[in-house]
Parts: sequence; structure tokens; C-alpha cells
Amino acid sequence: MVKLISILDNDFYKFTMQYAVVKLFPRAMARYQFINRGKHKFPAGFDKKLRASIDEMAKLKLSKSEKDFFSNTCPYIDPTYFDFLQGYRYDPEEVTILQDGEDLEVHIEGYWYRTILWEVPIMSLICELYYQETGQVRQTDEQVLELAKTKIEKYDKLNITIADFGTRRRHSFEVQDLVVGNLKKFGKGTFIGTSNIYFAMKYNTKPIGTHAHEWFMFHAAKFGFKMANLLGLEHWSDVFRGDLGIALSDTYTTEKFFEQFDKKLTKLFDGVRHDSGDPIEFADKTIAHYIKNGIDPTSKTIIFSDGLDYEKVERIARYCKGKIGTSFGVGTNFTNDVGLKSMNIVLKMTETQPEDGKWTPVIKLSDEPKKHTGDIETIDLAKKLLLITNG
Repeated sequence: MVKLISILDNDFYKFTMQYAVVKLFPRAMARYQFINRGKHKFPAGFDKKLRASIDEMAKLKLSKSEKDFFSNTCPYIDPTYFDFLQGYRYDPEEVTILQDGEDLEVHIEGYWYRTILWEVPIMSLICELYYQETGQVRQTDEQVLELAKTKIEKYDKLNITIADFGTRRRHSFEVQDLVVGNLKKFGKGTFIGTSNIYFAMKYNTKPIGTHAHEWFMFHAAKFGFKMANLLGLEHWSDVFRGDLGIALSDTYTTEKFFEQFDKKLTKLFDGVRHDSGDPIEFADKTIAHYIKNGIDPTSKTIIFSDGLDYEKVERIARYCKGKIGTSFGVGTNFTNDVGLKSMNIVLKMTETQPEDGKWTPVIKLSDEPKKHTGDIETIDLAKKLLLITNG
């Protein structure tokens, strides 16, 4: 059995979104579903091992030292939230696990403010258990440490900033621990933090993140596809008042995002995050948008986070140099580069029930059509409403 040791072993943006949901949508319900993109074959009994690990999560609770770190690091979050989080407990009854032969199903259902925390730890558990139960042997600790050191020293020569975004598809807790420790040790000035709150606390670095696609997916279900980006960002700014100012751009394609990213929001947010599609094309569109709105692009930042490795980061950094600010979030290339094939899995919101309404399917229209997620009929409807003809 794989056992998580901290409730903060999760991505920062899950907590920031939870805070916003508690404030704005406390009655909303959500359903999530595991999607096995890589068609991985799970060994017999895997569901029982995963069930045991998830049941153990009910024992996790925020310690005083964790609460102190989190609240001191994020003074823009009300103290009432940290009291709430101190009383929060995972409820394993919200999670249903089924296995049919080598196929695995995971479903989550409950209040959105509660179920929002399940995605990342469940994905990390599936990954770690998969390698464990299939008997795959990773590189040694020494090799993992040396590779992390080599990588951050190469990135340092590009004169960029970079963060660890690798919790959800890490090889294991131990590997992420080794990697983040060495990134911090050898990446002074280049390594700026991690999306994982627990490791941010352990290594005294910055937690990185804002919001995820599900924030906008919910807004589409409640307010309509045409208003999802605009109201999603308006509500985010209402809650955080200028903090956490990086806007995710590709829930309903970048083109539609920029149509709704009006001058007020363009000035208010510090930058945007790229998570799908061609990064150079995205940079050009972003720069053009800022210029069109009379804003110096070099005063803003693009966070690149889509399947990054050194070659991709180098190409983007060189292209954007002097044109717009950049920073990079590297996922599995940091935390699952251990000599084994990394897993290709996601766990996404599939339906929501806004404030005692009806269950409504939610979808994502990525800049890469292959990364669209959700009900096919709803995807087709959204494309018609948003006048999306390609992809």
C-alpha cells in the first residue's frame, strides 16, 4: 500500500480553488472520472490496493506547523479558510473504484468544495502503485539526484525561472522529494518553487499556481460557454483582489479566451498560462493581444507548462527573450524521468450541479483537439456556440 503523509501533498491551485469555491459556490456539486489515455493495463487486485490507500487518506489532517506555513505564505487568504482546512477530512465514500480485468475506473462525487482536493493525490497514488504493482524498477537515488542537478544547471544557463509541476504524474513521493530537494540545492535564482505545498514547506520555497481548467468548466455549466472565461476571471479577481494573477487560457481555446480577456482583465492579471497547442504561436498571439491593448508585453508573463523538456524550454526561451516575460513549469520530466515510461492519465471533472440545479456535463476544448475532454455532444454544442470550426 502507498500511504500519503500530509494533506498538503497536493497542488497549490487545488487549495486556492477550494477557497474560492467555499466563498462563491458552497452548494455546487461535482463529479470526476479517471481517464486512462495511455491505455495502461492494471494488474489483478490493483483496485483493492488503491482502495486501501484512499481509505488511509481519511486520517490526514492539517497540522499546526502546516497551518502556520500555509497562512504565513498566503496572507491574501482569509484565516477562516485555514480553520476550515484544519477541520477538513477526506471522505473515501466520495470515491468509487471498479476494476474489470486490466481496466480501471475511478469516479468521484460530492460537494465541489470537498471533492476538488481528490484529483491530484489519487493520480499520484495510481502512478506510484502502478510502478510498484507491475514490478518496474527505477533508477537509483544517486542517479535521480544527479539527473536533477544536471537539469537545473542546464536551465540556469538559459537565464530563466522554472518550477516543479510534477505531483500528479510523479513516479513516487520519494522521487519528487529527491528532485525538489536538488532543484532547490543547485538551482538558486533559477528554481523558484513547486506546485506541491508540502514540498514548498519542506524546502522553504514558494508554492506556485492559480487555477485549473475545472474553474472555467464549472462557469460554463452555470453561466454558459460564452461567459465562462469572462466570469471565471472576474470571480477570481473578486476573491483574490489582484493576487494569484496568472490566467489559464485554453479551456475553450486560446482564440476565444483572448476575445473575452478584455482591457480591464488584461491589465489586472499579471500574465497567462500556456497549457496546450504550439507555444510559439501562443506567444505571438499573447504579445499581439497586449500590444493591441496598449500594454508593454515585457511587463507581463507567460507561464509555459505543456509537456516541457529542456529542448522545448530552450526554444521557447530564446524566441520570447526581449519580447515578453516567461517562466516555466516542468512536470513529469522532473518527477518521472527515472528510466521508465511515464504514465499518460488524467482525472477530470465530468459533470457539475450548480446550486441545486440539474447535473450538467462539463467539457474542455483544448488548443490540441486530441486533448478535448468530456461528452461528445456537449463538445459539439460548445463548438457551435463559440463558432469554433477547426479541431
